[in-house]
Amino acid sequence: MNIGRCTKFAAVLAIVALIVGFSACDQAQQLLFPAPPETGLPDEVIIGVSLPLDDENGPLYGLPMKRGFELAQAELNHYGGPQISFIIEDDRSTIEGAKAALNKLIHQDGVSIITGITFSTQLRALAPIIEENGVVCYSSVSSAAGLSALSDFIFRTGLPTNVLNPAGIQASQEKLGYQRAALIYDEADVYSTSSNEEVTKALAASGVEIVITETIQTDGTDFRQQLTRIMETNPDAVFISALSAQMTDLMIQGREVGIPTSITYIVPDLTGNEVQIAGEAAEGAITFTNWSAMADTPGNQDFVARYKAKYGIDADPWAAQSYATLYILAEAIANAQSTEATAVRDELAKIMDFPTVMGNFSFDEVGDAVYDPIILTVENGELVAFE
Repeated sequence: MNIGRCTKFAAVLAIVALIVGFSACDQAQQLLFPAPPETGLPDEVIIGVSLPLDDENGPLYGLPMKRGFELAQAELNHYGGPQISFIIEDDRSTIEGAKAALNKLIHQDGVSIITGITFSTQLRALAPIIEENGVVCYSSVSSAAGLSALSDFIFRTGLPTNVLNPAGIQASQEKLGYQRAALIYDEADVYSTSSNEEVTKALAASGVEIVITETIQTDGTDFRQQLTRIMETNPDAVFISALSAQMTDLMIQGREVGIPTSITYIVPDLTGNEVQIAGEAAEGAITFTNWSAMADTPGNQDFVARYKAKYGIDADPWAAQSYATLYILAEAIANAQSTEATAVRDELAKIMDFPTVMGNFSFDEVGDAVYDPIILTVENGELVAFE
């Protein structure tokens, strides 16, 4: 029986603590700990959350993230001890909205720990504010390369593009043998640009010829001209680096202009939501991702079941990563016995082989995540393991 560690947030502060690892039978394990007579924590631990909620990215990113945070919050609070509370701000998917949310949380609400921070474009712009104010900003999903290195107070749960994309390209190219690749990416988005840069480097390392590179803009909706030019080069594979709405438009419009299904779409961070929206256009696509509902990682199958029972829909990577993020934060807060930003930062940096739904989780020297990436493909409208 492989029982993971109990998150110390509950372990050291309450009578009962939740084990975040599970047995082979996926049965949650519980462990009793005597509560210490005194702790350095208040009765309520307040965490700021910055998310897109009331725009087009709310259903795609913000709401799944919010559900993941709230599911973990309910589990942790169930076992007593200091109660986790959220102050949630809508960042409206913009740099200006993210700055307003961050400044409110820091200066008006007095929050020292902030999570969410969906988009890499936002996180890059926020880095000077984070560093100047010395607050922990732990992004659960942003993944452009190099952003955690911008401040000692930035940590991330998503694997960065310079880790995820090379691993996926090596595995998929070895199996499929593609030799000619076309690239298309959103040049206005930091994540998409970073993803494309890492794809370009990884393809060169694998000896794959890049026959054409096209760009789009985040606010665009018609990409048929770029996709037609791609089709005319007759590549073996088309690499798409974009956010959710543009990702699905590109897959659909590519098939509409005549890119045949024999030319594989390779789309980092493709989720089941985009697969359903793209429909037949997504069939056969390959993705490199952080989490899968099928994975036998610590507590994952129980998380999948509880999420479906609570919300009536399937979990996606953004929910799973946010769920894991709160457990990791709770571990660091408990180890620090404080919500002071520097103390929490120092304990986050020590996280090593912590069991999560993504697998055993560690941070590297700059605050980026370390765990095993996952490669999936679309078969019959569903994401399945790429074997």
